[in-house]
Amino acid sequence: MNRKERIESYSKAYDKLVEAIKEIPREMWHYKPAPNKWSIHEIIIHIADSDANSFCRAKKFIAEPGSTVMAYDQDAWAIKLDYSNQNTEDALELFKLLRRITYNVIKDLPDEIWNNHIMHPENGRMTMDDWLVVYDNHIPIHINQMKRNYAAWQKSKS
Repeated sequence: MNRKERIESYSKAYDKLVEAIKEIPREMWHYKPAPNKWSIHEIIIHIADSDANSFCRAKKFIAEPGSTVMAYDQDAWAIKLDYSNQNTEDALELFKLLRRITYNVIKDLPDEIWNNHIMHPENGRMTMDDWLVVYDNHIPIHINQMKRNYAAWQKSKS
């Protein structure tokens, strides 16, 4: 997939997510397939938090190339920020807005900006193209995780 196609794919993540969760009954959104696994509810909250970090990282690439971005412990955030009691509707709205704003920032960037890099404490040196691949793939990965949760929940009911 070339960059332009990936940017367009990135812009459609909210719609893909909403379509996927329409297929999953809300009554099972808090189901956890194992104690150390996230529920669909928690995944949705994580997606919003992840995109808030992504939004800031994209702007760092553009405005402060070469700088270091913040890492975060997603599992600690899920526990300590009590993801299971946060509002998924708010998280979905935030995700929608963050994706739209970020897409509008990146869609017409000149090629030389895409060569900019940042330093990630866990991943090392990342280019904007690396960032785009990570965040374009992020939602499909979590949609598949949600589908596995749903299948596990259905199996647990039989």
